[in-house]
Amino acid sequence: MEQPIWNFEQEPSNTPMDETSVNLRAYFDRMDDKKMREYSPDWTDEQVIEWDGNFRDDGELMLLCCERDVDVSEYRQVLHECISYRNRVRDLLVSA
Repeated sequence: MEQPIWNFEQEPSNTPMDETSVNLRAYFDRMDDKKMREYSPDWTDEQVIEWDGNFRDDGELMLLCCERDVDVSEYRQVLHECISYRNRVRDLLVSA
């Protein structure tokens, strides 16, 4: 598997992180930038779940090797952090 140019997984966080938090960040590192730029914070939770396409029927994200479930609320919070990260580093990483 090709490594993504992003490294949000290892960005410092203002909140304590567990294995699931790190895996969620790694999940976003592998998300295509074009897809991520389609995201709208105005979407309903159902629209976010449909857009991502990797949520289970019970509304939790399908992540491997996790200690706990990730609901759409946590998903959105970390996604917003990831979008901020990408906006900050995009020009440096994409031009390299």
